[in-house]
Amino acid sequence: MAGKQYRASLLIAEDEESMRETLKLNMELEGYEVTTVDNGPAVIKAVKNEYFDLIILDIMMPDMDGITVCETIRMQHNDVPIMFLSARNSGADRVEGLKKGGDDYLTKPFNLEELLLRVDKLVTRNKKIKEPRAVNDTYEFEGGVIDFGAHECIDKNKQKQELSKKEAALLRLLTEHEGEVVSREQILQIVWGYNVYPTTRTIDNFILNFRKFFEKDSRNPRHFHSIRGIGYKFTK
Repeated sequence: MAGKQYRASLLIAEDEESMRETLKLNMELEGYEVTTVDNGPAVIKAVKNEYFDLIILDIMMPDMDGITVCETIRMQHNDVPIMFLSARNSGADRVEGLKKGGDDYLTKPFNLEELLLRVDKLVTRNKKIKEPRAVNDTYEFEGGVIDFGAHECIDKNKQKQELSKKEAALLRLLTEHEGEVVSREQILQIVWGYNVYPTTRTIDNFILNFRKFFEKDSRNPRHFHSIRGIGYKFTK
């Protein structure tokens, strides 16, 4: 079910070893990259350091239960899909899990095929980003001109500036989604192309460079905006 070119990354949080290993094996057979942990705090730590396409989260775990873990992740403005697994089957438990930010809720024991279908659906939904606007190889706006193919730009002072491959790719992504907030996770996935995060400073420094090139007043940017805790936005 997982795509062959991009192997979606799953985090499985389950304190029962046999269940954890069974889930890991079956997800790997489906082509997913799988990380496993056995307690709540380990989930929080993993999510801070790595990008995941989906978290499969047991509710009854030591140190911190799954509901609290989910709530903590959502408070960090992270919208990674979360599927709860639980032995609890009451309507109230389902409602509580979904109210706290869960995307799906499956009770144990579960049908493996159903689990795989639900995982595929959540991963597929998460991968979708709005269709990019068509942007030519040369893009003009008030701040200057960007030549994506040549990896260079003309800045606000009509001076030519060289761009790194990553800078050009990030500029293309932001201009293709002009007016939309592009999340940090989407930038890392599309521009960097891997799951382990560089530091937040890496992207911030790129944005600072863009402001030096294109903004009349870099302290009050008109074009390149940082949306705290969420991502970045370009406005023409």
